Amino acid sequence: MADKLITDNGLIAGEDGRLRPAWASVDPLLRDYYDTEWGMPVDGENAHFERLALEGFQAGLSWATILRKRPAFREVFADFDVDTVAAFTEADVERLLQDARIVRNRAKIEATVGNARAAIALREEGGLVEFLWSFRPEQTPRPRSTAEVPTTSPESVAMSKALRKKGFRFVGPTTMFALMEAVGIVDTHLMGSHRRGTSGIWPE
Repeated sequence: MADKLITDNGLIAGEDGRLRPAWASVDPLLRDYYDTEWGMPVDGENAHFERLALEGFQAGLSWATILRKRPAFREVFADFDVDTVAAFTEADVERLLQDARIVRNRAKIEATVGNARAAIALREEGGLVEFLWSFRPEQTPRPRSTAEVPTTSPESVAMSKALRKKGFRFVGPTTMFALMEAVGIVDTHLMGSHRRGTSGIWPE
């Protein structure tokens, strides 16, 4: 059975009958990510640091590109262990710049190392996880179409500003809203999607 467009809200019914947005309906990698990871809470400092780092690397690129490179990112950044990355030296940065399997952007690589050090500093104030989740809004968007999905929010703007004050980089409001979506701080699954309300954080 071919995918069928649900024209009233832009959701697409896959062969399994599940409704997904267009971006998660064609590429199997993106579909699997949508079905199993996107919008779901993650556990611990390293997992949140990974999401923050990868969202930063994604800036200006497609998320599919980052997902395809994620195994290599995890390898070269020691599974995004905050203490290990924080100890990276200039030699490590140069090594990463030679690795074609990842995004070879000096500013983003250096920002990831610096952000790990900033995350360590945050431990004195409760840590990265508590800091990020402190920006959870009182309500989440309830988009009925892709056009209704926001790309920033007052909370993502505030998160961005606060992170920058703590020394983080590549944490603009749009990037931070994407992070909030990725880990369930907000739920922007379209109404009607089979993933709406599955995070356990927000009711449908």
